[in-house]
Amino acid sequence: MPKYTYTVKDPDGKTLRGSISSDNQEKVILALQRKGYLVLDIREGGGGIFSSDTNTTRKRGRKVPGHVLAFFAEQLSTLIAGGVPLVRAVSLLGEYASNPTLGYVLTQVAKDISGGQSLHEALAQHPKTFGHIWLSLVEAGEMGGQLADTLMQISLYTKTQEGMKSKIITAVTYPAILALSSVGVLIYFIIGIVPTFAQIFEDFNLELPFITLAVLKVSSILVNHGIMILFMMAFLFVAFRFYIKTTDGQKRWHAFLLSMPLFGNFLKNIYYDRMLSTLSTLLRSGVTILNAILVLEESFDGNVIIQNALKVVRAEVAAGRSISESFRSTGVFPGLMTEMMLMGEESGKLPSIISTLSKFYADNVEQFIARFSAVIDPILICGVGVLIGIIVASIFLPIFKLSQIGGGN
Repeated sequence: MPKYTYTVKDPDGKTLRGSISSDNQEKVILALQRKGYLVLDIREGGGGIFSSDTNTTRKRGRKVPGHVLAFFAEQLSTLIAGGVPLVRAVSLLGEYASNPTLGYVLTQVAKDISGGQSLHEALAQHPKTFGHIWLSLVEAGEMGGQLADTLMQISLYTKTQEGMKSKIITAVTYPAILALSSVGVLIYFIIGIVPTFAQIFEDFNLELPFITLAVLKVSSILVNHGIMILFMMAFLFVAFRFYIKTTDGQKRWHAFLLSMPLFGNFLKNIYYDRMLSTLSTLLRSGVTILNAILVLEESFDGNVIIQNALKVVRAEVAAGRSISESFRSTGVFPGLMTEMMLMGEESGKLPSIISTLSKFYADNVEQFIARFSAVIDPILICGVGVLIGIIVASIFLPIFKLSQIGGGN
């Protein structure tokens, strides 16, 4: 009988390790779960279901793209609605998954369900693939007996979020490529071409105009101290990254991002859209308001200002205050949002009102992206053109002067 080593967490949150002999891994998992343990890792000899080889570990460590998860949720919803047993449906989708990481994860999920776990408990074993929103929605769908409908809502929600993310990436990609290529061209001019002309001007002992002196000075600094500048920039970048990981650094950086001219409102609209669409989906699926706000709080680790505000909201709601009053008390969320929430509470249509609010902020994001895309390209082209023109002028002005001297002789 093979021997398995395991790592679990007990109900108090303590990590325990030990070994047990059993016929197979599924029996080990079931035995540990009956004792109230959360299974973290199981290994047979040098391997196990989570780390049997390098390839498995690599697959488990990668995230699954959002559009792949959306398609999986839609397929699983269709199979369950068609009467296919849950274990069979998950196994089938894992077997034929186009994404190898998802295929491996679904194979383990099917094993866990076969061992007695519910779907959301099995998904919880893979936090890098299925986040808090997935788990809360699936749990609500299981408890309400509407798993197929909930999975379809998850699919629609994920597609919407991925669509917004794709629009933002598309809007930023071209300007970023244009800016990087332009900086590369400018650096090549300053480092590769300007020094050659600098030597010519020095040989003829010309009196150079201010613009030429400025460009030559910049070129000299980059040529002679370029490596030092790169090291300093790298050091400052690492120091900045370290600082914004501290509690105080995170607060200051995230507050700065939200207060930036023009782009601050853009980020706020993105956060509000994401928060409200998530909250609407959770409430429509039967998740309680306290659990829904907790899920939002855990999923907004990208901005501590919003996350801390949601902590205040959860505490206020737990104390018996209304949702609109709780959001208003933070001082972070706009008055339009809190007033619309109040109308939703009074009319009994809070999820619908929140969904309408989400669309409003999503429209603001799309309008900004459209305007940004229309304006940024000509600004970048004109800016780069001006800089190149300055460099070219700084070179040709002394050349014209030199030709006049030659012509005069």
